[in-house]
Amino acid sequence: MSETGRRRSRPSRKVKAVNLDPHLCQQARRARDARFDGRFFVAVRTTRIYCRPVCPAPAAKEANVVYYPTAFAAEAAGFRPCLRCRPETAPGAGLWLGTAPTVVRGLRLIDEGALDAGSVEQLAARLGVTGRHLRRLFLEHAGATPVRIAQTRRLQFAKRLLDETSLPLTEVAHASGFGSLRRLHAVVQATYGRSPGQLRLLHAPSSALRLTVHEPYDWSSLLAFLRARAIPGLEEVDDERYTRHWEDATITVRYAAPHLLLTVAGAAPRQWPDIVRRTRRLFDAAADPTLINETLAADPLLAPLVAARPGLRVPGAWDAFEIGVRAILGQQISVAGARTLAGRLLASFRKMPSPEQLADADLSSIGLPAARQQTLRAYARAVLDGNERLEGIPGIGPWTRAYYAMRALADPDAFPAGDLVLRKAAHCTEKELTQRAEAWRPWRAYAAVHLWRSQA
Repeated sequence: MSETGRRRSRPSRKVKAVNLDPHLCQQARRARDARFDGRFFVAVRTTRIYCRPVCPAPAAKEANVVYYPTAFAAEAAGFRPCLRCRPETAPGAGLWLGTAPTVVRGLRLIDEGALDAGSVEQLAARLGVTGRHLRRLFLEHAGATPVRIAQTRRLQFAKRLLDETSLPLTEVAHASGFGSLRRLHAVVQATYGRSPGQLRLLHAPSSALRLTVHEPYDWSSLLAFLRARAIPGLEEVDDERYTRHWEDATITVRYAAPHLLLTVAGAAPRQWPDIVRRTRRLFDAAADPTLINETLAADPLLAPLVAARPGLRVPGAWDAFEIGVRAILGQQISVAGARTLAGRLLASFRKMPSPEQLADADLSSIGLPAARQQTLRAYARAVLDGNERLEGIPGIGPWTRAYYAMRALADPDAFPAGDLVLRKAAHCTEKELTQRAEAWRPWRAYAAVHLWRSQA
């Protein structure tokens, strides 16, 4: 179930295979069941290689197989990735599904570059735990330490750029965080037994970077949501694609099952990882609809909605601060009205303003009430102070905080129970809706999108 190549070192005794149902994993890998792609990885002891469960190579004997929940865990145990099924292209492993909240937040911060220049102790301090405790949590829930995960992600990204783009090797090295071509060459050679140039020869570069998602995937609903809110001069959305202008780059995203096709023009190498992260967050690429639908379809209210749109996603955020600004602008007015105000704000600053720019800005020229201006400035100052959840900000109530958590923080359980449309769709009071939604945990954000969509 893998390609041949040079063997790596024996597995570390400190890393264990996280407990998985071996019978279920065996059935899934033998059937090459795409529903399990990204949920676990298959490591073969005899070849020292790990694969996705959908790998097209002949299946290894069960006695030679070890199952891991993440690619990080497989690599930490001494296995190297298959060149045929390319584990780095698997859909999001869904570590945020039911995993310890500290690990979820830690993974997000690592993905945003927290360990590129910082230490594990600094990351742990941001998460409110000790470095030792954070390492223990990561080993327990992700199968690898924070440093190993950061290293693996860096290498995975470099591999994807080598396979799917024509970026010069030096730019690949800088884009993936290796700093130099020499360092990239050393790590790639040690992992794959081939140089970066030799790896590139295995795949013809494509016109777009492919980001795999779990099927089904309701692309049309995502585009409809984003099209209604697109700010002229910043975004363009038609029936097939989303285009975003960010700094000096133009980013275009299309969908061809099971991939988001990402095209980037005008970006510096250092911007590539950030662009990929933002794209995955905006289009909720890590969600696993099979798990979500199993919970939501158990409720008679949601069952027909899930059946009608089994691939529905929660629209995310290109920029978390921007989503907060848009939510505040949209308080008590229509979507079209909020879009108009956002366009005026963009024109006033010639781009979407940063927290620093907005903290003391005069916003009277865009037609905002004085109270709303104060709320925006207070929000900007709160973000600068590290108030991620927007608690205690005058003018920001439970609905805005829940909406922000859904989109900006990618919280799958955020739920604005006081929303009038949700209460209308569920035919109940806020208290009754809150009680009923307990059965929808931890997917209440997806339930909210289903209910909103049913009333659109």
